[in-house]
Amino acid sequence: MYDQIEKYSAKLISDRSAHAGQIAFAAQDDEIISKGEPSLAVLLESILSRLDCLAIAAAKPSLPFTDLLIQRAAGHEHEIIPRDTETRTFLHDIPIIRKSETGAFPAEVIAGLLGNRKGIVVEGVGIIAAGALTIEQAYINWSSVFHSTYIKYLEDLLEDGFKLPGEEDAFNHFRHKMLVPLSSEGLEFREGPFFEKKDILEEMARVGSYTVKRHLVDSFFGNISYSSGNLIYISQTASSLDDLPGYIDPVPVQNSSTVGITASSELVAHRSIFEATDCRAILHGHPRFAVIMSMVCTEKESCRVTDCWRDCSKVRFLGDTPVVAGEIGAGGIAKNVPPVIGKTGSVIVYGHGVFSIGMTDYREAFQALVDVENWCRSEYFRLIDEKVTKI
Repeated sequence: MYDQIEKYSAKLISDRSAHAGQIAFAAQDDEIISKGEPSLAVLLESILSRLDCLAIAAAKPSLPFTDLLIQRAAGHEHEIIPRDTETRTFLHDIPIIRKSETGAFPAEVIAGLLGNRKGIVVEGVGIIAAGALTIEQAYINWSSVFHSTYIKYLEDLLEDGFKLPGEEDAFNHFRHKMLVPLSSEGLEFREGPFFEKKDILEEMARVGSYTVKRHLVDSFFGNISYSSGNLIYISQTASSLDDLPGYIDPVPVQNSSTVGITASSELVAHRSIFEATDCRAILHGHPRFAVIMSMVCTEKESCRVTDCWRDCSKVRFLGDTPVVAGEIGAGGIAKNVPPVIGKTGSVIVYGHGVFSIGMTDYREAFQALVDVENWCRSEYFRLIDEKVTKI
């Protein structure tokens, strides 16, 4: 288990989501084992002894957004409720623990909250997340909370502006020092179309890794597929895009088999996109600013729709990119994305992420993800600057 702890500790660092010296994991083997920052490791052992799960992870995020969210919340609020799809689908809400409430952060208090949720945020400590069956799941849940709180904080900032002493300075440090420039420069893409299984699997694994390295996905979100002949090759559900070898399913184009049972939950959407566009390559990532900007709507005060992520029937635009609503899986995404993606090559799904296509290979699909996210970054900061100027 120590090698698994080392693997996912390293991923938190390479993801640029956690501070290198403030990470710890604990896991149940024949006895509880732990590794990482000593005080965190001791805390995790005590928490894990009170939980019915195999592993637990704790780390201080590389950005101060979780603590800022806690400080911005009213004293009676005991959870953070982001609006993105991942929170709604997997996390529901994110419990918070304040310093003033617990002092030394008793393990029993944290264990009580983790018994009902996959992850929590603890002021001054960071994010703590549990994995029911594996260390990998603890990493996934930690990264999911990081993704959701990142989006929630920046969305709240756009709505309410700066409210805390030093908050604007912290934001500017993130904006100018921490945020990595996004591009496809230096990446190699094979020219398609591809017909051999070996070539398809190799290119999917290569491009999937690119989406992680260039921060177009968090945790195990996102998926990738390629259509060739009578088969759709698609990443498996819960697979990591930077570790795809062995986790890509060949599924019949016609839904005549149960082979796709382990395939991505977005298989139906991918199949519909292939049918509507005759493209061969599809990428689906969750770039953060695209997710944030998809939930910014100038008509919300006059609109009667309450569940915008599911029921909005309008096609909005962010720059030249259409934005549609819809449930994941076989829900609205499979119905709403295919009719519009062929016109622009990319679509943003409300609170969820970006689908992009390539007619023969992944070069244009990847570039579309980059272009959409860069446009959304620029627009987000334009709106923030406009808000600060008005204040």
